[in-house]
Amino acid sequence: MSVWSQVVGQPDAVAVLTSSAAVAASMVDGTFTGSASPVPHAWLFTGPPGSGRSVAARAFAAALQCHTGEGCGDCPGCRTSMAGTHADVHVVVPEGLSISVAEMRSLVQISARRPTGARWQVVIITDADRLTEGAANALLKAVEEPPERTVFLLCAPSDHPEDVPVTIRSRCRHLGLRTPSPSAIAEVLRTRDGIPDEMATWAASVCGGHVGRARRLATDESARTRRESVLRIPLSLRRLPDVFTCADNLVKSAESDAVEVSGTRDEAEKEALKTAMGHGGTGKGTASATRGSAAAIKELERRQKSRATRTQRDAIDLALVDLAGFYRDVLVTAAASPATLNHPDRAADARTAASAWTQEATLRRLEAVLACREALEQNVKPRIAIEAMLTTLHHG
Repeated sequence: MSVWSQVVGQPDAVAVLTSSAAVAASMVDGTFTGSASPVPHAWLFTGPPGSGRSVAARAFAAALQCHTGEGCGDCPGCRTSMAGTHADVHVVVPEGLSISVAEMRSLVQISARRPTGARWQVVIITDADRLTEGAANALLKAVEEPPERTVFLLCAPSDHPEDVPVTIRSRCRHLGLRTPSPSAIAEVLRTRDGIPDEMATWAASVCGGHVGRARRLATDESARTRRESVLRIPLSLRRLPDVFTCADNLVKSAESDAVEVSGTRDEAEKEALKTAMGHGGTGKGTASATRGSAAAIKELERRQKSRATRTQRDAIDLALVDLAGFYRDVLVTAAASPATLNHPDRAADARTAASAWTQEATLRRLEAVLACREALEQNVKPRIAIEAMLTTLHHG
């Protein structure tokens, strides 16, 4: 199966990428016949959440390393690139809230090397909007004067592409991705993941165009339960005490998500580091090595805390997106619009709300959800931001 089969509902983007990969493959032994590379040395993939920005970037990297240049999906270059084990494909996935300057400087040094066994050195930065100012400056130097055989693939959300500094954006070829259709998502769930037709169709219809979330909803009952608990909030805010109960449930659910994702991994990382630093050893010098490991363990704990914070914020943001989608559905229902609902399985609740609220009150509620998302981006404490939002949702 071709690597492009992983890129769902993006025919125009795939056409551009396959064309560029074919040009790269036409070069004899990867040598250059002109003054510049025929492949753009830096790309910026943008698109709404779930559109598959990083998947498209990884597929393009695989096509560049493919022995046919077509992304066949069968050769070692394709398989290792898609699996994340190719020696010349480096993927940066920020585990914390930002990408540090130290991490970027290390990556820039790696990008300056010649490929070890392929034509290209490919660097994929999955959340380029999380670059700190220092990290962006470190990357800018490499993008301005790129190594001969290095390609940078940056990914950023389309609603905030300006978070990537203009000095970097101006040096990249921009490729915009769109939200895949429910039918395309359902098809990939059926054919690639073996999900039954009814479940695939339902998950595709309520995922908001997010392929990864559709797969999770289709395969994880706890994810379906969390979504249901969020979508019950708008009609359950009957009394003021309900505000604090719902806020508490929402924050605790996000915290449990963070523990579920990070808990086992954190302990394994800490044990691996302690072993590497000599903990439990009995040989000569192990005592001094153990004493010197305190700083390394503290730094690891700091990174793990940052990762847990990001996981919690992502879980809350997902809940807020679901809420915003519900209030949008109420407006659509009240206007008798033929537009597709974000949550078609909650159409009855949307009709109930539309008959009980004015459109102005519904719009105020929607604006409160969006304001909460902005507050969380500004590092307002989640519980405070959520309680303020739910108070507005209660009063309307």
